[in-house]
Amino acid sequence: YMSMGEKNFKEFVAFMSGLKNKEEMARFLRGILTPKEIEELPLRLQITKLLASGVPQRAIAQKLGVGIATVTRGSRELKGGYFKSVKWWKSSRWRD
Repeated sequence: YMSMGEKNFKEFVAFMSGLKNKEEMARFLRGILTPKEIEELPLRLQITKLLASGVPQRAIAQKLGVGIATVTRGSRELKGGYFKSVKWWKSSRWRD
């Protein structure tokens, strides 16, 4: 059994993967997300990049102005959660 939320998420991912290019994706996201959501999603990527670069969790929280729980969640995912099978975060192109 798949919940409605999971079904909707899978549909969203399939839709996003079908977009033609970065510009089309950016236009779509700006159309459906609130300004706050547009701010928060890239922040999650910054947290992930900093964690993957070895920056301590508390330093990340302080630098980005987020709660330690938000950073800890990202750390947990990098160590074996949803990111376990995702190789992009290990790539040097994502690190500063």
